[in-house]
This record gives sequence, C-alpha cells and structure tokens, in this order.
Amino acid sequence: MNIITPMITPAPDRWSSPEDGGPTGTLGEVLHASHLLGADRSVANFGGGNTSAKGLSLDHAGREVATMWVKGSGCDLATMGAGDFTPLRLEDILPLFERDAMSDEDMVAYLAHCQLDPAAPRSSIETLLHAFVPAAHVHHTHPDAINALACAQGGKELIVECFGADAAWIEYIRPGFALAKQVGAAVRENPELRLVVLAKHGLVVWGESAEEAYRQTISVINEAAEFVNERAGSSARFGGRADAGAYIGVTGLDEGARRGWLRELLPALRGAVSAENAKVLISDLSPSVTEFVDSADATRLVEVGAACPDHLVHTKRVPLWIPFDPASESLETLAARIIELADTYREEYRAYVDRHGDETTVPGDPDARVVLIQNVGLVAVGRSLAAARVSRDLYHRAIEVMAGSSAMSNFVSLTEAESFAIEYWPLELYKLSLAPPPGELQGQIALVTGAAGGIGRAIVERLAGTGAVIVAFDIDGEGAGAAVAGLGDRGVAFAGDVTSEAAVAGAFTAAIDAFGGVDIVVSNAGIASSAPIEETTLEEWERNQAILATGYFLVARSAFRMLRPQGLGGSVIFVASKNGLVAGRNAAAYSSAKAAELHLARCLAEEGGAVGIRVNSVNPDAVLAHSRIWDSGWRAERAANYGIDPDELEEHYRLRTTLGVNILPEDIAQSVLHFASSARSAKSTGNLLNVDGGVAAAYPR
Repeated sequence: MNIITPMITPAPDRWSSPEDGGPTGTLGEVLHASHLLGADRSVANFGGGNTSAKGLSLDHAGREVATMWVKGSGCDLATMGAGDFTPLRLEDILPLFERDAMSDEDMVAYLAHCQLDPAAPRSSIETLLHAFVPAAHVHHTHPDAINALACAQGGKELIVECFGADAAWIEYIRPGFALAKQVGAAVRENPELRLVVLAKHGLVVWGESAEEAYRQTISVINEAAEFVNERAGSSARFGGRADAGAYIGVTGLDEGARRGWLRELLPALRGAVSAENAKVLISDLSPSVTEFVDSADATRLVEVGAACPDHLVHTKRVPLWIPFDPASESLETLAARIIELADTYREEYRAYVDRHGDETTVPGDPDARVVLIQNVGLVAVGRSLAAARVSRDLYHRAIEVMAGSSAMSNFVSLTEAESFAIEYWPLELYKLSLAPPPGELQGQIALVTGAAGGIGRAIVERLAGTGAVIVAFDIDGEGAGAAVAGLGDRGVAFAGDVTSEAAVAGAFTAAIDAFGGVDIVVSNAGIASSAPIEETTLEEWERNQAILATGYFLVARSAFRMLRPQGLGGSVIFVASKNGLVAGRNAAAYSSAKAAELHLARCLAEEGGAVGIRVNSVNPDAVLAHSRIWDSGWRAERAANYGIDPDELEEHYRLRTTLGVNILPEDIAQSVLHFASSARSAKSTGNLLNVDGGVAAAYPR
C-alpha cells in the first residue's frame, strides 16, 4: 500500500493584495484575510473559525468610535461578505475583562447592545476572545497541523517542544466568557507570545495588520506541520494496513471493486440511516479515506471522539463504523450488519442524550452523519446534499488530525459530557437555526424521465424547488443537462433511452452514485402519433408500445428493485394521458399504450402497497406549451382530425373544457408534486388525477 506522505501537509501562503472593487480599509483587509483562510479547509473548517479587526468607524450620529468588526455567527470565512461582519463599540466591550464571570445568555444580550448596526448578524460566539486580545487583527482557526498537537495525549508538552515560550496553552473549556478571559490574560501578561493553542480545539494568532495576522497564522501552522512530520519520520499513518496478510490474493480492494460494492449497498444503507427523515448520501473513496478505513488503528480511533468541537454539530461525536472482511464475508452479510449496527447507533445516541440532557433538551436526529465501512470507504449522510458534503469534508479533517496525533502519541478528544455540551449548546444550535427551513421534499431523490421536454422540465423545477435532488433522464442528454443546469450538483443528467434495459439501469445507478438511492420516480418520457387504423404502420404501433408501455415497465421495475431494499417506501408517478380513458379517433396506437400505462400503475400499486411504495398516475390533456410532442407532427395530425387549422388547436382544446382553460406544464408538475409528497398524499395509491380542465368523457367512473 502506498503511504500518504507527509503526515501533515503544510499550508501555502496565499497572501496577495485585496482585489480592486471590494471593501477597502480595515474591513476590506479583514474580509480579504478571511477569504484566504477559508479557502484552505486544512486551516479553517466550513463555518468554523472567526476573524476580527479593530479600527475607527462612524456611528449613526456621525461620531467617530473605536470599533471591532468580528465575524457574524453562522457564516463561513471562505464566502462571507462585508455585511457578515458585526461592528461593535469596543469601548463598551473592553471593561468586561474586569468581570469574574458572565453567563452565555448575559454575554449575548450585552453584545447585542454593543452593536453599531442593529441589523447586523449576531456576533461570533468568540467575540470577547477577539476583543480581549490587544491586537488590531485576531484570527482564530482550527488547522489540522495545530490540532494534531492539541488533540494528542501530552499536547501541552508537545506545544512547548515545538514552539517554546512563543506559545501559550489553554486547557479545554467551552467557548464563552471564561475562555475569552483566559486567552486575553495570557496575551496581555506575555507580550512576547506569538500564538495561543486551545486544547482539543484550535489556534489563536494576531497581528497589527490583516497581512501580519494571516502570515503569522500560516507560519505557525507550518512550524507545527514540520514538527509533526519530523517526529513521525517514515512511519505509516494509522499503523499501516490491518492484517495485511489476510488480504493476500484479494483483488477486490481496488477502487472499481469498492465502487461496485457501494452501488450494491447504498440503497440499504440509505434506508438504515433515514429512520426519522430521508437522507442524501455522498460516498468517498479518496486515498486518504481508503487508507484510514483499511488501517490497523481505525477500529480504535473511530471511537475516540471528534477532532474539533466545531465538527460535532455536523459529524456527531463518533461515526458509524461497519466492520467488513472482504476475504471471508459476503455483501449480503455486510448489508444485514449495516442495518443492525445503524439501529444500535441510534439506540446509543438516544442513551447519550438521556445521560447528559435534561427536560429542556430536544433530541436531535439519532442517525449517523458519517458511516465508515472497513475496507470499503466513507459515506456521508445529510438532510441535504450540502449537509452531507459538510459532514464528509469535516471528517477528512478529522482523518488528518488523527494521523498527526497518533504519530505523536495518542489521539484524544472531548469527553462525552464535553461533546454533549457543545452539540446541544444553545449558541451552536442558534447557528444551525440560521439555515433556511427544509423544503417539503428535503432529503428526497427524484428520477424524472423525459426531463428535457416541457412537462419534464417543469416537473424537475417543481420538485427541486421543494428540496429534492434530481436525476434528469432523457434520450436528449444535452436537453436533460439543460433541465438541471441551474441546480448545480443537486442535479444530474443521464442520457439514455427508456426502452433500453441497460440505459434504465444506468440511470438508477447514476442516482445511487450521486445521491445514494431514489424516492420519487416520475415516468414522463413520451411520444405521440395520429393516424387512422388502416394507415397505422406496425413500426408506429410498436414505437408507441415500446416507449409508452415497455419503457414505463422498465423504469418501474428498476424503481421497485431499488425502493424495496431501501425500506423507505416511495412514490412512482406515471404521466399518462386523458387518451388513456377516452376513446379517440385516429390515435389507436398512442391511446392504447396510454391505457396500458394506467393499468400497469394500478397493478404496481397492489404490488408495492405492502412496503409503502405508492403508484399513481397524472392524466394531462393537450399540454401544447413548450411541448416537443406537440411541436412535431402531432399538432398537425390532431388539428386535421378536428378539421381545423393547427394554429386554432389551443383555442379548440380550451373551449372544450368545463373550466374553459388551457393546461400548462406547470399544472402537470403541481399534480406530480401532490403524489410525490407524502405530506399531501401518503394514503393515496392506485389513483389517477386528471389535469384536463374538465373533459366530461374522461371523468373517472
């Protein structure tokens, strides 16, 4: 196995002058430094760390006042803007240093009165720490290199060995007034200090300019990295590979085999970690992850705890560890073990909350945020793709810290009680409350066929707009890509034909690879043809049957094959047609295929009901707007059937409806959402919903 070296990677110095056009002066400088720190996640975690600057500004009355700008609670150093800093009157804050104690509640209330701009965000949890350090610029970060020492047994002695008298060590204490006062006192009492290390937490560095504070931060980090790497020498990270001899001749440990295993396992895993709400999964087979999950020390290290307090709200105290020996165990055994251990994890998490909470504690979701499968890889779990990504990225940081700490001595972490005090700390929960509320379909994964057409695109937009992530499946790959282009990595396009078993299977594999499974499957791919029966060719008949009947069958079959092992139920929705209910002239091939769709849906409703898979149909009529079908020969053919000009067709359809309306793609999308959402239709299956403005002949009876 290739050993990843060095043990800790140094941080590059990215300092450059702030770009023109941005904020200038003191605020512009600290914003620029914040972006540089946040750009390197080995220096500043997502959402973690904080920066500040002291200077002069004008208050609401135009008076010049001593001001401290500090990062607002809940924002991220890499992406924050000038408006995410909170300006505070420094002269009101500094006298607090003389106090002996101050509760979190009193501190938050006091700082709110110090804000120069009442509309600014609540200031950072560690505002007082920044204020009490007598320097113009203060940077607090959680670098891997520093935490490799701060989270090592004997960390205080290691810091002294690395930095000598330049560093102060503060034993672990939760952020707040007491920590701020200890840090402030350490710096004030020793003007020669260059840095403060917070045990099991991070780093504080300062300077008289943003550049000085930034470069001092990078310099200190790299001194620590060099120290760790020298001490580690050529030793293998995490004790090397576990039981290497047991895997001689096992060829299944390459990335391709691991990826194949995950494709088999992820639906069941997704169900196992979605006890209270649906989750999105991200799998990770990067070299650092596989090195860790294959290692001799992983089984022990995963139980120690988080590598930084900032990780806890996103990764929980420990991951879900799944032992697996590919030399002697099957995937069936592993899948059963995942379900069993996920249930055990929930029980243990609830017991942890009971041990440390009280009557005011509102227990969080008990499912794991990070799953590690021995000899396979990492799976990150989140209510959204963004949340899963944060959990994954933070565990990468934990892996690096554990590597360094283990090379020094032993990796140590917060106690269980200290971890709970952070995870359920009202000031941390407040930061989480700043996130937008979850959408109706948050955590749901939808696969939509025919996504490039007018109805398909409207469905994609509607489901994504309520929180779902999307796999857009269409024979027109470019059009499918356009349908999800605005979703970023929340949307995946897959080019393929619904009449191809391989293509349909590939689309569902794409859903597993991107998001971990599927919940909502919308069969919408379609064509249409019109001709008298004498003129209907066998080719045309078979084409309608292939796409509208066989294609819907193939998609539904793959859907059931994924939904059953997930164990979360699910919703399969057929976009059929009014023609499936109403006999029409000169459309036998199309109408009979649509009738087959409707009956297939009813049959599948019976098959899926026992495991919570709902199957329903939406019946549109005459959706001409943005339609690829109606822009083909179908418009002219149907107009000829009614003896009117093609330009008169929309008005013809409007006038024949009971409500006197035209049907738009957005109307179909809204009806699909009704069946997709368990909040709206949890007890509805085998049903059809006509969206036709009222066509009496199509009234179900």
